[in-house]
Parts: sequence; structure tokens; C-alpha cells
Amino acid sequence: MKLSVIIPVYNEERTVRDVIDRVCDVGLEGIDMEIIVSDDGSTDRTGRIVDEAAIDHPGLICTFHSPTNRGKGAAVRAGLELASGDVVLIQDADLELIPHEYPRLLEPILGGRTSVVYGSRFLQPVNRIPFVTRWANRVLTTLTNWLFGGHLTDMETAYKAFRRDAIRGIHLRFSRFEFEPELTAKLLLAGYEITEVPVSYNPRRAGDGKKIRFSDGVNAVYALLKCRFWDHK
Repeated sequence: MKLSVIIPVYNEERTVRDVIDRVCDVGLEGIDMEIIVSDDGSTDRTGRIVDEAAIDHPGLICTFHSPTNRGKGAAVRAGLELASGDVVLIQDADLELIPHEYPRLLEPILGGRTSVVYGSRFLQPVNRIPFVTRWANRVLTTLTNWLFGGHLTDMETAYKAFRRDAIRGIHLRFSRFEFEPELTAKLLLAGYEITEVPVSYNPRRAGDGKKIRFSDGVNAVYALLKCRFWDHK
């Protein structure tokens, strides 16, 4: 069994090396791992730091550098094109989610119970999540469940793991944060049941580098409606 960890990154010079090192240190018995860092046109030192990490971990890290900033969805798609693992896991380049919880995320897939696992931030108490974030996530998750017959508590989670063949034939179009609802919608439309497991969450704010904005929520609603009514491919 081989795991491909895709790390989409844009201007995360403060945290990306720490995240990469933590992923490298994850112990997964009997599983080979490759790390694909997809740099989405960073303008700070991120690209250099990523390349240095690849040198320090030869044979483990593959890097991709986009010449321009296209968005998280585009960065993940670039990573998917390079992925060779049986299972794919998406890891953000900040420190909001903790790589040592990979065994919890992967266990339902490795146990043969499901092909898709999401790490939910709301299956265990997390008091530090801002009210606006909770409210926006609830609205988007409820809309997703209503439109696509899901039973999710956290559609917008960054921790998504799936067998690579689960998205074979699924055409992902969106390039920015709309990637999250698009992937969820198209997996549900394809008949996959998404299993959720609880994960730890250390939220950061805009001053700490948080990039998602109100407009991204509006775009997420558009993506869900488009996937449900106009684009089933």
C-alpha cells in the first residue's frame, strides 16, 4: 500500500517546513509514503524552503512549482497528476491540522470499510473556532447534505483522504477554494459514502495568514448549485 500526501501551498514560509517535517515523521507501518508539495506560485520564500526540504528528504518529496498563483484547487489537481499512491491524503501547509492523526484518517480505508474519509473538526468539542466560521461551515455543510444526500458534519474540512481510484473519471474544474465543495459534491454524486472521523483543530485568523474570505463562501454555494443542477461530470 502506498500513500500520496499532497500539500498545496501558497506563501506559507512560516509554517511549510514544520508541516513537511511533521508529515515525514508520521509512522505508518506497512505503508510506503510519497509527499507531493504543490507550490501555487508563492512570492515569498516558500518555494526555496520546499526545495530545501526535498533535498533533505531525498526520494520522499516531489515538488511542483506553478509560475503563477491559480488557487488551491489547481494546486491539488497538479498534485493529483503526480500522485502514484493507492490512497491520497490532502494536507494543508499551515498548522491547523495535525499529521500525527493520519492513522485515524486512514484506518477506515485500510480496513476496507470505505473509500473516502473526511476529518471532521466538529465531532469533538473545539471551543476556539470563531462563531462566524462555525456558522458558515454549518450553512455550507447543511446545503451539501440537502443537495446530495450526505450526512456530513464538516464539508469544508481540509483533511480529505480517498482511494485514488475513487476520483478516477471525476472531472474537477474549480481552481480555488471551490475545490472543496466540488470534490465533495462529485464524490456523493458518484455514489461514494463519506466516512467522518474526529480530528484536532488549531484555528488561525487572517492576521496569522488565514486566506479564506467571505467571498469564498459565496463561491462555494455557487459551486454546489452548479454541481447539482448543471454539471454532473
